[in-house]
Amino acid sequence: MADTETLDDLVRRVDPDRWLASRFIADPAARADVIALYGFNYELARVAGGVSNALMGEIRLTWWREAMEEIAAGKPPRKHPNVEAIAASGIDPLALATLVEARFDDLDEAPPADEGRALAYVDGTAGALAVLAARRLDPSADPHAVKGAARAYGLAGLWRLKLAGRSRLPEDWTQADLARRVADQLKVARRELKGLPVAAFPAVAPAALAGAYARGRDPGELEKKARLTWSVATGLI
Repeated sequence: MADTETLDDLVRRVDPDRWLASRFIADPAARADVIALYGFNYELARVAGGVSNALMGEIRLTWWREAMEEIAAGKPPRKHPNVEAIAASGIDPLALATLVEARFDDLDEAPPADEGRALAYVDGTAGALAVLAARRLDPSADPHAVKGAARAYGLAGLWRLKLAGRSRLPEDWTQADLARRVADQLKVARRELKGLPVAAFPAVAPAALAGAYARGRDPGELEKKARLTWSVATGLI
């Protein structure tokens, strides 16, 4: 993060889908908190790709976990823009410490052995992130209402990661396998999302892009904006 780059600028650069969806959050304070959450997720997600061995990754992830535990204990936040933003937010730091724990799986060179483990990883990362964002936007949001949407977007994201050489999917999955599973999760999501409060919908709106990603297509910015606008306006993905 450059000295002149704000947290919002960072998320716009490294997580453009979620950043675009956050533009539909009307309340500035809630939007800032969700951006802090997405920035935190980026810091965790990039650990595995930025270290030369698992021990260094464990040290970095432990730093983030301890930073969240210190906030929960009432201690001053560590001097890091994202830690300070989290400390000032309405997001539970202990829930973020749990999100850190899920990221230790990133340091395992072996990909998940089967679908169950792959979905557990997605639920602990993209799923937990969506739940935290949804509950910040509406405390009454049911975690089960976001599960399918988060799985669809999370699985599609893992396929893109696999193409970049860092697989967190079972080795025998083909793109067709992945696309079928994403389509199945989107069907589930369309039923679940009927119970999600309108205010919380930006937390799951990026799932509207999951089908295209799973089919190997990266929508351009204009298409992304159109899909996300339609999704938020209709409450559908």
